[in-house]
Amino acid sequence: MTATYAFDEQPQQGHPLRPGAAPHDIRAALLPEDRELFDNAYAQALTEARESLDLTGLFKVLEQWRRTAVLQSDRSAFRRAVRRAAELLTGEPVPEDEPLSVTRAKAGM
Repeated sequence: MTATYAFDEQPQQGHPLRPGAAPHDIRAALLPEDRELFDNAYAQALTEARESLDLTGLFKVLEQWRRTAVLQSDRSAFRRAVRRAAELLTGEPVPEDEPLSVTRAKAGM
């Protein structure tokens, strides 16, 4: 896979997390506890792109985090998905008062 780049001088319309979303929009939609992980992955991808002169890795990182941001943008739906994944993986019900971070660890999310 190779990276491609396109720039349109027209203002972008639509959902801020559409494919090709800006890094600041991706970061803003993430849960606060994931923002540092995003920052680190983004910084590493930028460094690698600068050294290799290949943007493919950077675009892959941004797309991976964009998809995560889309899932997390509806916080209650994300919590339900994490709970369901944890229940399927552990075979045990998740207590209602369990912190999301604990449930995410159970779900590998």
